[in-house]
Amino acid sequence: MRTKIVNPRIFVLTMVTFAFGSSAFIFAGLLEVMAADLGVTTAVAGQLQTAFVLTSALLGPFVAWALGRADRKVTIVLGLSLGLALHLACAFTPNFSALFVLRALAGLAGAISGPSASVAAAQLAPPERRGSAIAMVSGGMTLAFVLGIPMGSVVGSVFGWRATFLFAALLSGVALAGVLLFMPKVPAPPKRTGGRLQIPALWPLYATTFLTFAANMTLNLYIAPIVRVGAGVTGAGVGAFQAMIGVGSIAGLWLGGRAADRDAGKAWMIQGFLIEAAAMSTHFAATHHAAPPGLPSQLLVAFAIFLAATALFSITPVIQNRLIRMTEGAPVALALNGSVIAMGQALGSALGGAALAGFGVPAIPAAALGMSLTGLLILVMVFPKARAGS
Repeated sequence: MRTKIVNPRIFVLTMVTFAFGSSAFIFAGLLEVMAADLGVTTAVAGQLQTAFVLTSALLGPFVAWALGRADRKVTIVLGLSLGLALHLACAFTPNFSALFVLRALAGLAGAISGPSASVAAAQLAPPERRGSAIAMVSGGMTLAFVLGIPMGSVVGSVFGWRATFLFAALLSGVALAGVLLFMPKVPAPPKRTGGRLQIPALWPLYATTFLTFAANMTLNLYIAPIVRVGAGVTGAGVGAFQAMIGVGSIAGLWLGGRAADRDAGKAWMIQGFLIEAAAMSTHFAATHHAAPPGLPSQLLVAFAIFLAATALFSITPVIQNRLIRMTEGAPVALALNGSVIAMGQALGSALGGAALAGFGVPAIPAAALGMSLTGLLILVMVFPKARAGS
């Protein structure tokens, strides 16, 4: 039997999500340096990420509706072009206020290009390869954590934090060139009609997604101070720890995909939240110097980062599978899930900043642990059980 190969154009779309994922977190490893240069606290600088994800969350569904009938290639080109221009502007912005506005607008660019890439992948792939195509495009975000974001930290450490935004512009430019040269026109999918969303049945799924991403973003955005205090590493070395997020996400996606295939549910989610809580507790111990300085403390922090990412990405496919089954793949339900993810990231970046400003670095994993335990409580109390035969 001959193996079917995924359309090579899907790789171009993976470049789109790679560029988007990298630019979304490109400055995280240099947050303290950037804050000092801009004359603000690290906690305030972290709100640049809040602005990015909040704009994406609030405007994403509206943008999807407004551009719903446009060719997918056109929307992807529009999003990448806007992102390219905004990243260049971020590199030369004169002050924090201007950078804050530009980052908020960059969230809009991501809301245009990211979802369009997934839709285009589904339309370009044959039905029997559609799931693999969407997974490959989603994998661009994972690749961003493994490669793009750590590279941004290295570039910023060598050439200054403004160079990270130039690097983000370069990634957007490469993806844009690939789309213009190799991607065909992809007409908008036909209008689909569906029933009403049963919000009372769905809200535990959305709440679980929200709190999982909030807990992880609390740590991922403030990874530079976490690594500095817990592992004694600064500068370009932070990139190696950021790469552990990508390694953990690969492991989590593999585990979560297999769990979703066998229709895992509440028990799997509880296990994931327990692992996430263990990761946050390990971070808390590391920031209190539970391990000796040097390699032991570095390994402890790296393990905690890996564990948290594995937990997050092992839960996500199971939630999405349950959501699709409960709504029969209603587009609005999936779009709302994307907004919930972004809102969770916004809460995590804001709460992490508040914890840092009020109580110092060890309070960051403490806040993340609180959200993990809250998510665990919601799961135990109200998460729906799988129905027999469903």
